[in-house]
Amino acid sequence: MKTNNRFPLFLLFFLLLVISAAVFWQAVRYINLGLDLRGGVYVMLKAEDPAGAGGGDAIDRAITVIRNRIDALGLTEPIIQREGADRIRIELAGIADQQAAREVIGRTAMLRFAGPDGEVLLTGGDLRDAYSTFDEMNQPAVGLEFTAEGTAKFAAATERFIGQVISIHLDEELVSAPVVQSVITEGRAIIQGNMTTEETRNIALMLRSGALPLTLTELETRAVGPMLGADSLERSLRAGVAGLVLVLLFMLGYYRYFGLVANVALLGYVAIVMAALAALNAVLTLPGIAGIILSIGIAVDANVVIFERIKEELRQGRAARNAVEAGFQRAFRAVLDSNVTTLFAAAVLFGLGTGPIRGFATTLSIGVLASMFTAVYLTRFLLRQSVRTGMLAGAVAEGGKRK
Repeated sequence: MKTNNRFPLFLLFFLLLVISAAVFWQAVRYINLGLDLRGGVYVMLKAEDPAGAGGGDAIDRAITVIRNRIDALGLTEPIIQREGADRIRIELAGIADQQAAREVIGRTAMLRFAGPDGEVLLTGGDLRDAYSTFDEMNQPAVGLEFTAEGTAKFAAATERFIGQVISIHLDEELVSAPVVQSVITEGRAIIQGNMTTEETRNIALMLRSGALPLTLTELETRAVGPMLGADSLERSLRAGVAGLVLVLLFMLGYYRYFGLVANVALLGYVAIVMAALAALNAVLTLPGIAGIILSIGIAVDANVVIFERIKEELRQGRAARNAVEAGFQRAFRAVLDSNVTTLFAAAVLFGLGTGPIRGFATTLSIGVLASMFTAVYLTRFLLRQSVRTGMLAGAVAEGGKRK
């Protein structure tokens, strides 16, 4: 082949590298960082008498309520897990106001309307919606809308106690005590008090998500500062980049042109992994970075197995095209078996592990799948193009010399 026929192949390599770099750069901007990298808050809660708070599933119901509240706060990928018989572990990354978040998470939010004699007229179970609003004095307040049953109860209560006080309590705290001026039949009420707009939003959020079925006590609260996360991220990235560079140099030095093909495919693999993490809205943690580094080794191993099989075919005198096809066929089973085994191990870690271990399993699984794609499709495509342009002639000659 003429040398100028090889120009499109090198142009293809260049375009793949540019595309990989662009995808990697964009993906990094949108990847969510975990608690250990971004900073946030770690909270351990203990349930008071979980068995006597509505049955053995009270902890699970409390976790559901907490998750609903955290989702409403707009936090990304929180870790909320049960530990033991009476504890709940919560990890939240990227929180600006940690104290406010802790109050929203752990507050029971038991709402009740009581008559002058203390009789409970309505509870949070009669609510259909709660929202932040403003009262007639343009002060922050919490607006309430009742269900059909709650509307009937409230209408009967306001008719019964017209001219008297109906007090509104939240977790046994008196938050408002309005005097009933008229019968209210439209199923709406308002909680007034000395509150800020942020407080009314949080109260409305808690009321919408429902009351916790039991009382939770903070056992431990630990803040993780962003400086610690930035330092950990910087160290991890340095280690990852150093490892990747060493691998690229080794592949290029030992396998020559085969190594060049492997390096292009490997950089494409890294871009695919980062893009997948960003697309899946996954959270990247330090164990997750370890999973990526490990999967890089798996990707390199797949290419090594393939190249060794191809070199064996070349030593037997096969033509370059036939050697590439036969080498891939012989290597595919070994590559597939090793990757499937790793995926099974990752699935076990994800199913039985907790937050950081799950992060490791997630990135490892994504990495294994991406390595399969790049090894089976991208590397094979590049080698086929190399055969057509004559770039494997040197590799064929080298394969003939080595016994």
